[in-house]
Amino acid sequence: MTGLLEGRAAIVTGAGRGIGRAIAEALVGEGARVIVADNGTSIEGDGGDPEVARQAAKALGKRAIASVDSVASPGAARQLVELAVREFGGIDIVVNNAAIVRHATVFHADPRDWDAVIRNNLSAAFYLITAASTVMRAQGQADRGATGGYDWGRIVNLVSSAGLQGGLGQAADASAKAGLFGLTRAAAMDLASAQITANAVVPFARTRVPDVMQPAGGARSVDKERTLEIGAHHVATLVTALCSAAGKSITGQLLGVRGREIFLFGQPRPIAGLETGAPDAIAADLVAKLGDKFTDLTTGFDAFDTEPLV
Repeated sequence: MTGLLEGRAAIVTGAGRGIGRAIAEALVGEGARVIVADNGTSIEGDGGDPEVARQAAKALGKRAIASVDSVASPGAARQLVELAVREFGGIDIVVNNAAIVRHATVFHADPRDWDAVIRNNLSAAFYLITAASTVMRAQGQADRGATGGYDWGRIVNLVSSAGLQGGLGQAADASAKAGLFGLTRAAAMDLASAQITANAVVPFARTRVPDVMQPAGGARSVDKERTLEIGAHHVATLVTALCSAAGKSITGQLLGVRGREIFLFGQPRPIAGLETGAPDAIAADLVAKLGDKFTDLTTGFDAFDTEPLV
């Protein structure tokens, strides 16, 4: 390791296991001090085990401390940022990785499951970004640990291919992750003048999330197995790069990492148009003139159907 993040302080949510833990390990390895924020809940968001965060922080050594409370409330998010300031002297990096999954088709979904997923996967990230960016902006005015101006605020949100392309039985998670990408873009714009970056990362790696997914057989099952072959450390490497000094010019971007492959995703922009008319004519014209440009109903499993570079 090269000490890329020496002197920096980070919060990583969902850092007790899987991708979150790999990210925390990478940040600590590059010199950062990290709060391992994880209440040890199941992948469905049930129960909790404080030892998940405590054991992860212990394994990471003196540069890491554990936080075992959920951050899915404004008050809890503020307390987490206050902990970073109290223990580390500030906050430079926020990685929103924590998520729960509750599968159900839209015609069988329970509104309580919807609310829980939105709260944990989207609202919690908003609360933490709001609390942390307030401190980051103040640090910028005080030139925290910088010569020639503080420009180290970094926000990285872990999203999903379901949030970009949809997924079978994933209405809640897809909506939350699509919203998280929208939040990423808005945060990048709001914080650009303070030289704080915000980016979204789509991870393809072996974690509890793809492990519990049930593809509809065939090629999608093969693609799931491919994903489960990929180590989470590849995701951590990209996140670390975005959090480094060299990452200061990268903001508002949507990136993916699949083993040793890194992708830059396109973002929604107009690609074609036609003149309006009567409703029946509009529908007919849309099909006749723009139908070949329609986006089909492929999922992330469909789109990434090649062997990963591992």
